[in-house]
Amino acid sequence: MKLTILLLLPFAGSVLAALLPANARNREAWLAGLVALAGTVLTASLYPDIALGNTVRHEIAWLPGLGLNFVLRVDGFAWLFAMLILVIGLLVVVYARYYMSPSDPVPRFFAFFLAFMGSMLGIVLSGNLVQMVLFWEMTSLASFMLIGYWHHRPDARRGARMALTVTVAGGLCLLAGILMLGRVVGSYDLDRVLAAGDLVRGHDWYLPILVLVALGALTKSAQFPFHFWLPRAMAAPTPVSAYLHSATMVKAGVFLLTRFWPVLAGTPEWSWIIGGAGLCTLLIGAFVAIFQQDLKGLLAYSTLSHLGLIMLLLGIGTPLAAVAAIFHTMNHATFKASLFMAAGIIDHETGTRDIRRLSGLWRPMPRTAALAIIAAAAMAGVPLLNGFLSKEMFFAEAVLAGSENDYRMAVAATVAGLFSVTYSLRFIHDVFFGPKATDLPREPHEPPGWMRFPVELLVLACLVVGMVPEYTVGPALKFAAASVLGADMPAYSLSGWHGLNLPLVMSLTALAGGTLLYLLLQRHLKLHTVERTPLVHRFDGQRVFDRILVGINATAVRLEHLLGTRRLQVQLELVILAVLAAALVPAVSEGFSWLRAAPTPVDPVLSALWAVGIASAIGAAWQAKYHRLAALAMMGVSGLVTCVTFVWYSAPDLALTQLMVETVTMVLLLLGLRWLPPRREPAEMGTTAKFSARVRRARDLAVAIAAGGAIAALAYAALTRPRGPGMASFFIERALPEGGGANVVNVLLVDFRSLDTLGEITVLGIVALTVYALLRRFRPAPESVRVPAQRAEQPARGAEAARPGADAETGYLMVPALYMRLLFPILVVVAVFFFVRGHNLPGGGFVAGLILAAAVILQYMAGGTAWTEDRLRMRPHRWIGVGLLTALATGLGAWVFGYPLLTSHSPHPQLPWLGEVPMPSAFAFDLGVFALVVGSTVLVLVSLAHQSVRSHRVAQEAGPPPDAAPPDAEPA
Repeated sequence: MKLTILLLLPFAGSVLAALLPANARNREAWLAGLVALAGTVLTASLYPDIALGNTVRHEIAWLPGLGLNFVLRVDGFAWLFAMLILVIGLLVVVYARYYMSPSDPVPRFFAFFLAFMGSMLGIVLSGNLVQMVLFWEMTSLASFMLIGYWHHRPDARRGARMALTVTVAGGLCLLAGILMLGRVVGSYDLDRVLAAGDLVRGHDWYLPILVLVALGALTKSAQFPFHFWLPRAMAAPTPVSAYLHSATMVKAGVFLLTRFWPVLAGTPEWSWIIGGAGLCTLLIGAFVAIFQQDLKGLLAYSTLSHLGLIMLLLGIGTPLAAVAAIFHTMNHATFKASLFMAAGIIDHETGTRDIRRLSGLWRPMPRTAALAIIAAAAMAGVPLLNGFLSKEMFFAEAVLAGSENDYRMAVAATVAGLFSVTYSLRFIHDVFFGPKATDLPREPHEPPGWMRFPVELLVLACLVVGMVPEYTVGPALKFAAASVLGADMPAYSLSGWHGLNLPLVMSLTALAGGTLLYLLLQRHLKLHTVERTPLVHRFDGQRVFDRILVGINATAVRLEHLLGTRRLQVQLELVILAVLAAALVPAVSEGFSWLRAAPTPVDPVLSALWAVGIASAIGAAWQAKYHRLAALAMMGVSGLVTCVTFVWYSAPDLALTQLMVETVTMVLLLLGLRWLPPRREPAEMGTTAKFSARVRRARDLAVAIAAGGAIAALAYAALTRPRGPGMASFFIERALPEGGGANVVNVLLVDFRSLDTLGEITVLGIVALTVYALLRRFRPAPESVRVPAQRAEQPARGAEAARPGADAETGYLMVPALYMRLLFPILVVVAVFFFVRGHNLPGGGFVAGLILAAAVILQYMAGGTAWTEDRLRMRPHRWIGVGLLTALATGLGAWVFGYPLLTSHSPHPQLPWLGEVPMPSAFAFDLGVFALVVGSTVLVLVSLAHQSVRSHRVAQEAGPPPDAAPPDAEPA
């Protein structure tokens, strides 16, 4: 339960933060801080179990048959990462309270921030691989919102879009790799996957899995060649940069590869892919950081370099290198978060981050300067600071990575360390020393004490860990490394002194060489930019990214010109042809053997019934050319023939549903007919237009015959296949004992396949809301709604003039409205009857919802939308929301008792006077379906009806068309 609360806390805080007023900056900061603090306390309370080497696990059954249970899992490594996410998140919240301007939409900031925190915790705590990918993509969406927080700035929008494009594309690759990995192992459970390393490495799919997983990790952690998005993300507010680029966003890829180290590491392919990308990023990021003129730009490229260092350690593949990678992940989070916050303080108090304008800040900002100098020294790997310890471990592993007398890796590591010292010295010397700056936008001064407090705490951690690592991070590092490496856990020492050895010589060389390089470049660094520096711009992958986007856009334009059209009819034909082509492949491969079954005797009554339906369908197609209302009526006849066919073949549930769908659809289509433009008469068309129309109709006829023939062949094959045990017998045998109902169709929908039903009603609700959103602001053009002059002369009677079924001359209904209103209570009783009996007899929530919707439609036909809304007081939006929440709550209720999502329960309590009464939980689920169907149908009806009224009023205001006869003229 602790793990569930820990995961839900940030998301609940995100919702609450979004609901707070815009001027409640203190309350939002308090809320976010309390959420992070509560999460930290909960995580810390798990330490006793972690210290014993246990794995805390909480599993909620969801889809156990597919291996998709919701699993939360914490071992030493996950615990360490969760603490980094929560503790640094808490410090960033305190810092953001003073950094963000009161004029900023702060509720949105903290809502996105907490949502991102929850998504990162979801990655760390996930014990199911598919669940992990879900949270992985959620971090991409939340980071997109955070990076583009100042959306009025073009650079923020571009940076957010670039980060989203790259990381989401990598997430899709990761999903494919995870699906393949789960198929190889036979499970998506993380514990089972981690125990199957030998199986995975020996499988034929190992290389594709490795490449796909690596693409997901490398894109998220901005590794070469995907490194270009991270510097562009610096357009985000500094608190976002401090959080995303120290302990969360870019560390997700590091976490993933470290997590999968027991499964995927230990092969040459792993070393070349992961180690190669890490080495390139390490050198490129360190070199480019030297020439940056923006403080955050320098820190962004230094982040790339240190992430490359961690990736290179993981790529080396030795257990001690994995320990060093985990250790440097911790150290980098502390000094990089403090440096970003220090850069934000400098920007906040001086008004600029341009290194060329900053100088001599030691005198007006001594405390901030001291903190930033210590953090930058930790980044450079100065002794007695935490960065020095993990850098020494890195140097030692770089020496061992090469073969005998092969020191290329050691040289590369030394060069990277040298560059690190150079850009750290530039951060220190150019900003805090030298003459006092005179052209700053603001007079520099120290920030408020609480704004500096998070930096002080993090810098203190850099000092304490650097001096006494065994007593500070030693136990946490040991537990984290042991949970990753297991039996391969090596012996190591965190001592700051290991004698005079090659790693120490490499450290001293890097310190001396970096200092010398800075002195040589000092005179030119403030004049040169990245673009003017040789070779630097060639490593910028943004050009490749932009070219790819241009190519994609050009291809999309060509495809749009080739396949795209504004006519819905052509788009529908393309879809039908694609489906036919896909269905034709297996049919041809099977030699159409499924059509060779012996035909059954022809029933004359059914044949006559179908003849009526076929004639109506042909008549609808023919009349659509001349009279749309007649075509619609004939379509209704075809639908009724289909209903009778379902009854003929003993499918009363389908017949009921089809009947109600036909009724409701006919009315909605009737309302929609008013919007269609008038057809052009043949006399108005030229010769070329007539020929094109004939060709188009012939094409449509061919497509219709092909699609209808395919459906007929499929129906014939289904009806003539041999009877035997199959899915039908499975559901028939289990419907009553396991689903608690005798109506197999209803039990199938609300129990066995309830997840499908939940998805379908969700789509139905979305469609209804989309129709409402599209039509609420729609204004029909006057020429498209012109009416005859005689009708335009008549005064409008509100909604009555636009009611379907109204007489064209008088506007009054041919059926007395009183009779139609009397049908309403009758239909309500019928709807309740079919709803209550649906679990055991034909009926159910869907049919009952359509019946009630038909009752509302009748009231609209009798009194118009105004009368319907005033008397019935229906709020279709609420019906949709209540229906969806009821269905979802029914499914979630099963979790409370430890059952999979949407598991049905059928108690039979003994009630006074009534005796035993079956009360299946599927009843509540069906009630949600009923409410959503009613709300969706009524919402579409109201949207169309209001537009019809508006169309009529627009037509009246527009007057008769120019070529119309005068009102007093005799009809022709």
